[in-house]
Amino acid sequence: MTDLETVVAVIIILALVIGIALSLLISAPLDGTLVRFRANYTPKGLALDGDNPGKPHVGPVVTNYFQMFSRVKRIEGYSGLFKGIMPTAILLLLIGIFSGLWIGTASATNPGSGKSAVLSLNLFELLVFALFVSIVSIPATIIVNRTIVTPHKLPTWRPLFALRILLTQHERSQPWILFLTPGLALAQSLRVLWIVLVQHTARRWLLPSSFIVNDLIGQNRRFRRPADFTTGRFTAYFLVLALSTPILTALQVMITRLSLQRNHVSDNGFTVVPQDENARSSVRGHGAAGEDIEFAGLDEDVVGLRPEDDPYTGIVDCAKRILDEEGAEVLLRGWWITLLVGCLGVFNRSLM
Repeated sequence: MTDLETVVAVIIILALVIGIALSLLISAPLDGTLVRFRANYTPKGLALDGDNPGKPHVGPVVTNYFQMFSRVKRIEGYSGLFKGIMPTAILLLLIGIFSGLWIGTASATNPGSGKSAVLSLNLFELLVFALFVSIVSIPATIIVNRTIVTPHKLPTWRPLFALRILLTQHERSQPWILFLTPGLALAQSLRVLWIVLVQHTARRWLLPSSFIVNDLIGQNRRFRRPADFTTGRFTAYFLVLALSTPILTALQVMITRLSLQRNHVSDNGFTVVPQDENARSSVRGHGAAGEDIEFAGLDEDVVGLRPEDDPYTGIVDCAKRILDEEGAEVLLRGWWITLLVGCLGVFNRSLM
């Protein structure tokens, strides 16, 4: 490799890191709020007043995304809004490098076509790639979500100490157990299958020019409207997104809930307990090495979590329990964000 190639490689890596950092400064508070909103456990309570037509709930009752954002800010401050930014940055960097190595070679066989690298892959190749990334990223998803939801203050530059709080001894000694978290891999796979086979396929058929940069940008570098960007095609694609929204939202809610359940070994074999219960009982106020563990909120936790003695045992059980204990509206938390991301994805030359 020549000196010039080395400089170019360094510049590309720096640009990638800076781009991820800037995007995280904007997205971290928004994504963190969404994770907490979907994670918040609000079982229906017992109404003592027969004249009250409402359905009382136990735990922090947060009815919308913006209330959760305000609650995080009030209880944990600005630092709470940026929880999970470090593991998310590492995950995005690794996925970016891996995607460039895997997908980037596909477009190299057809240079100058203006096609997105994603379009250069056939449906099977794209499906294999997406499933591989989603399954491999399961440990990162677990760590990111637990980092966001935990009431503890985690040291930014001491990852090993933070992992002792987030993961059980069983998970630390046998990391592959994270892949066996009940229902999580299946939920991730179903989400990817729907995105690739339904949304992505519909986009290829209805709006193929959205993948081709030469069709979107003319010689004067200004956006131009391709011939297939018609009202009818946009309406049809929007209907696909609208029908996909409740399915994808429910899967994302279940992915969040399942990722927070920590894996333990019991007398009966493999069981799971919620994210922070073990930490509260074994390290409340003290770290594994006798160090003090601070709580981000002094008086209360931002979200409530499901009791450890009755965990979800899989994706079907998770869906049934949420419907029975909390109501169908919980499975649709943040549905408008899912729809918005899908709509904005039309102008992104990638999977979404």
